[in-house]
Amino acid sequence: MWKALWYQIDLLITDLWAKIPGIWNWSLFKIDKNSITFGQLVIGITLLIVGYYVLRQLSRQLEKVILRRLDVQESVGHAISTFVLYFAMIVLCLFTLRLLNIPITIFTVIGGALAVGIGFGSQNIMNNFISGLIVILEQPIRAGDIVEVDGLTGEVERIGARAARIKSIDNTHIVVPNSSFLEKNVLNWTLSDDIVRRRINVGVIYGSPTQKVKELLIQAVSEHKRVLKSPSPIVFFKEFGNHSLNFSISFWVKVHHIMELKQIPSDIRFKIDELFRTNNIVIAFPQQDMHFRTPLQVEVTKSSPVSD
Repeated sequence: MWKALWYQIDLLITDLWAKIPGIWNWSLFKIDKNSITFGQLVIGITLLIVGYYVLRQLSRQLEKVILRRLDVQESVGHAISTFVLYFAMIVLCLFTLRLLNIPITIFTVIGGALAVGIGFGSQNIMNNFISGLIVILEQPIRAGDIVEVDGLTGEVERIGARAARIKSIDNTHIVVPNSSFLEKNVLNWTLSDDIVRRRINVGVIYGSPTQKVKELLIQAVSEHKRVLKSPSPIVFFKEFGNHSLNFSISFWVKVHHIMELKQIPSDIRFKIDELFRTNNIVIAFPQQDMHFRTPLQVEVTKSSPVSD
């Protein structure tokens, strides 16, 4: 019994093995009188997939070499490696088409159909792709920049073909379409350099010594190790407010990480509160005074104890 079963399995395997060459050379379709076989299609798809991953790894290595040997910014190295990857992918696609004996002229017909499809269904994709190329060329936004767009603040990690990946202060990742960087107002904190100005507002009660308040604000800022000595901090006596004397101090810091935009001002506020308490300067809070036109008579009576 087992010998008969094994004999049938052996015949089946032998029959399938004999048919493999026929399946491999099986003609799927013809393009411009050129027959495309199943084997050619498998080779072409495999070449595209493997080639993409190999080229992507090579582009990353190229970026590292550029950053290590050339004195350029990280965003420039990323832009060069991205363009090299796009160009290499185009060459790989042309080579694959040549391998499959597909003439390039076929795309004159396919291109018309694709143009209609792009016009109706792929406008956003093409818009973001072209916007990505413009962003990489002009570099208003670069990898490593701290930006604010649509109320979202974060550090740009990568600018892709369709969208950019931004890491927020909460350690979450935001995917922003490339077109947003060209169509909307974008605040780039580190476009020209990594030195930014921060501002802290504080109000003290009326009657406080204003010169002393100014000295304490400068002391609180100057004692922070991350605050730059030049340009020096500036204190502004902003206004006589409804409930307080309002001051503002501006200072400059060198930012290396997005968290520092909030951490440094927070540290300085702690220091301001400590110095104000030590010097008996009271930070103001909203209050209201009530004025009565007619005098009020207030009578205080002694209540009798309640007997059981």
